[in-house]
Amino acid sequence: MKTVPLGDTTVSIPSIALGVMRMADRTRDEASAIVSTALDSGMTFFDTADCYSAGESSRRLGQALKDLSVDRDSVMIQTKFGIYRDPASNSITRYDFSRRHLVAALDAELRNLQTDHVDLVLLHRPDTLVELDDLAAAFDDLERAGKVRWFGVSNVNPAQIELLQSALSQRLQVNQLQFGLGHTGMIRQEFHVNMEDAASVDHDGGLLAYCRLHHLTVQAWSPFQYGFFEGVFLGSPKFPELNARLDALARKYGVDSSAIAVAWILRHPAGMQVLLGSMTPARLERMARGADIRLDAQEWYDLYLAAGNDLP
Repeated sequence: MKTVPLGDTTVSIPSIALGVMRMADRTRDEASAIVSTALDSGMTFFDTADCYSAGESSRRLGQALKDLSVDRDSVMIQTKFGIYRDPASNSITRYDFSRRHLVAALDAELRNLQTDHVDLVLLHRPDTLVELDDLAAAFDDLERAGKVRWFGVSNVNPAQIELLQSALSQRLQVNQLQFGLGHTGMIRQEFHVNMEDAASVDHDGGLLAYCRLHHLTVQAWSPFQYGFFEGVFLGSPKFPELNARLDALARKYGVDSSAIAVAWILRHPAGMQVLLGSMTPARLERMARGADIRLDAQEWYDLYLAAGNDLP
């Protein structure tokens, strides 16, 4: 599979990874089949989080890797922490970057995943109450103990990254962000420069350009969703022009339309990694073929326009 750089390191990671947020409701055998398909497709990178179904998604992933006798050094495991979900209500009640919470959360994840370390851990969403010295101590603890190799963030803007990085001895290598044909805000704002229309509003402080300049790998989550979990644009009657364009390119390249949607993200020179969340092995295999396709510039722009965007 095509690879992309991990931040500013010399390490390469697969351009497509498996996100296991929805693995919690799969049986042990089903989870093994999903992981096996991912591995066969070249997805040797797995993403989870401690708050996904109270750790059950991570437990399913860890058990599947064990059942398949996967060599730990042959895969990369990434988790996220910093979201506190109340056990009684199962609702998110705070974000928590305290040393006490983060160290305990990571230790729980290691037990869930049946491993002694994760390759990456990301701060899941920004905690405005973060005590920077406390956060730095947590990262130092985890790195010193050999429990984490690299660190990153998720859903964090440039100023917040600068703030966090000012206190950390570890370099942040990843920013996990929602991105795809149904969620193009990072790019749309780059086109509408020096304008006064709604698309010109900079919501995130030049986020994409910042990540490129600072060599943070962008991990695109929910690549087929539009809005904030409003639905999937693939096959949706709300996006007839986009689906017609996807289907035409799918026929041209001999793949599924989902593979074209993946290829659209990977065509961007930022060197993004796409997180796939399908729990259907056959569908996952079809999506992964997007790593083998390089759209030309006009095909990329045609899809961007078909998704309802414009070029000023």
